[in-house]
Amino acid sequence: MKIDLQLDSRPDDSAARAKELVALGADGLFTFEGAHDVFVPLVAASGVVEADLMTNVAIALPRSPLHLAHVANDLQALSRGRFRLGLGSQIRPHIERRYGSEWSRPAARMREAVLAIKAIFTAWEERSPLDFVGEFTQHTLMPPTFDPGPNPYGPPEICLGALGPLMTRAAAEVADGLLVMPFNSARHFRERTMPAIEEGLELGGRTRVDLAIYPQVLVGVGRTADELADAERGVRSLLGFYGSTPAYRPVLEVDGWEDVQPELNSLSKRREFAAMTDLIDRDMMNTLAVVGTPEECAAKIIARFGDHAERVCCYFPGYSVSDSHVAEMISALGTVR
Repeated sequence: MKIDLQLDSRPDDSAARAKELVALGADGLFTFEGAHDVFVPLVAASGVVEADLMTNVAIALPRSPLHLAHVANDLQALSRGRFRLGLGSQIRPHIERRYGSEWSRPAARMREAVLAIKAIFTAWEERSPLDFVGEFTQHTLMPPTFDPGPNPYGPPEICLGALGPLMTRAAAEVADGLLVMPFNSARHFRERTMPAIEEGLELGGRTRVDLAIYPQVLVGVGRTADELADAERGVRSLLGFYGSTPAYRPVLEVDGWEDVQPELNSLSKRREFAAMTDLIDRDMMNTLAVVGTPEECAAKIIARFGDHAERVCCYFPGYSVSDSHVAEMISALGTVR
């Protein structure tokens, strides 16, 4: 099992931070589309580290598949074949009110976006005519001036972030990898995610070897009582934020906590964020996240994901995590595995 860490820094500090994270033992680095561009830090990192690089995720719905294909193709070349394009759909308020774009049928749109990008890659790799006509987009013009030609490292892998059954099926049907949302539990993965994966693979005429599964997990790591208390607050705060989203209710529902979701949603609308954190009790926290010493976190990650995945993306949300603890956790993972 490999470990990916978030490259969460200002663009002007991305190269230095990338080297620090790799020195801790990270096998790969990923970026999140938050306060800064999701691609720029990876451009900086590609020239200074040999780690795998991934967007986790780039929001696809407001972007043209051609834009995504070009930037992914360039990052694949810059990283010498170590880039994965991770795509996500976001939720309706963000697509319409933050990105100023159109929202409808997100799973169908994401499925088509993946197919369109793959069609563009194929046209470049094979120097063949571009002829993709879908329901939401079409790409039928690629003059030589705009055709970069075959990538020396081949086209990058395309991964799709998913939680619900429709998006998970779409990912399993057409994508190279599935990014399993960090707001998840072992039971939800087993009872909801895996059946949807199998359905999607069948739809696409594919088998399990055709789809890489990349789980993501919220990690609260510390050694002292104060460090662990701080880590727990950070983890519970983000779990409360995730849980307030109606689309994430099925995760709580599986473990019998569905009634908490509307309460979290109501509190979020009143901006009562401390109360949201308080609603996430320790049982919920330990079911949905991984918390403990570096050694305990390593053992829990292996126990939870070892049978399903070759690598895991780790988040350390909302608290001051020590780099030394992260390094110790990664070292412990090596010992456990």
